[in-house]
Amino acid sequence: MDWSLVWKAVLSLAGFGLLLGAILAVASKRFHVEVDPRVEEILDALPGSNCGACGFPGCSGAAEAVARGEAPVSVCRAGGPDVTEAVARIMGVEAETGIPMVAHIHCRGGKSLSPLRAFYQGVNSCRAAQLVGGGKACPFGCLGLQDCADVCPVNAITFDDEGIRRVNVRRCTGCGLCADVCPRDLIEMVPATAKVFVRCKSQYTGKKATSVCKVACIGCRRCEKACPEDAIHVENGFAVIDYRKCTGCGECATICPTDSIQMWVEREGHPEGGEFVVPEKKKPAKEKSGERETASSRGSRTEEEGGVS
Repeated sequence: MDWSLVWKAVLSLAGFGLLLGAILAVASKRFHVEVDPRVEEILDALPGSNCGACGFPGCSGAAEAVARGEAPVSVCRAGGPDVTEAVARIMGVEAETGIPMVAHIHCRGGKSLSPLRAFYQGVNSCRAAQLVGGGKACPFGCLGLQDCADVCPVNAITFDDEGIRRVNVRRCTGCGLCADVCPRDLIEMVPATAKVFVRCKSQYTGKKATSVCKVACIGCRRCEKACPEDAIHVENGFAVIDYRKCTGCGECATICPTDSIQMWVEREGHPEGGEFVVPEKKKPAKEKSGERETASSRGSRTEEEGGVS
């Protein structure tokens, strides 16, 4: 074996390696990009769900945008106010104040209240079911499939016993992703302090509405007349609450004949933070006066009958 050839090969490879190393060292210095140390801190503060609700390609993209000043400290919709405050501290600015929002589903017509028109068998997606007409008798009600639950980054959407989707307000951060995917536009972002909710968006009215769901809004407008703040109006067949005016008095819920308007009551220790309740009912003034007249008439008849006897 010619050892001189071996040494020449080793030296050649070593020299080539040193040359490449030098080239890489020069390139790293020449093309070095300063990384803002705040990016890593912001990234640690973000939930890491990479849900895309912020409009950036994942949490890393959002962190870089905030550090560059291209996105607000409230960029993370899924993180809620706690994450906003943490990012604001890192950036050395005041957290943007705003009203916390939570998701609300405008439907309570479960399987015992809104019967099935047909059984849907297919992809576990409301959008897919919507394309073939769904399975519920009410064409405006919750289809109860997976779309909203799948996109929720904090697992705040569950089923109730009736097969209707529910929102756990203790978990909900108000990101709005569920509202974006609902094909029937049943999910609305409302103030976390709201106490009164319309749980129906049926565009049918009167008997046609109750024929497909026992707890449907029938568009009777009694709630409009009962509201002292002019905060509720019937639009497209169903009641809509203006939460900028609503004081949570519950007058609309007490007058609603189908219980489609309910009150939210916080319950300490409740796994979902509280529950919907139906307040004690109030009868319309006309009905009350009618009852008084009827009672008066009955009294007169009784007196007459007593006089005859």
